[in-house]
Amino acid sequence: MEVVIASAIFFLAVFAILALVSSTLRNARSLRHIQVDAGMIAAQLFKTNKFSEQVESGDFGSAYPDYSWQTESMEAQTNGLWQFNITVMRRGQHEPVDQISLFIFSPESSSGPFGPRR
Repeated sequence: MEVVIASAIFFLAVFAILALVSSTLRNARSLRHIQVDAGMIAAQLFKTNKFSEQVESGDFGSAYPDYSWQTESMEAQTNGLWQFNITVMRRGQHEPVDQISLFIFSPESSSGPFGPRR
């Protein structure tokens, strides 16, 4: 009876360790894939708090050569909010890799509390 209980505990420990190793290997494999998202562009766009309505585009340089991005900014016309639509595309694909819409407050906007009055 003691041998059966010891064997059960041993095999439970072995299966737990195998599951942990399997999970670690799966996570390591996923790190090999290039992950590009719209948040990478957002940090660059909002260094200053001065915005204008425009469409901008660019690429990620040699770091991610097959990817490009496009941003569209527009004033939301309420309380100084600006809407930014960011799209990341991959060469050869028609569907975007990632999209995000952000709303950012700018006190100097024309509709903001401290902007020019109309």
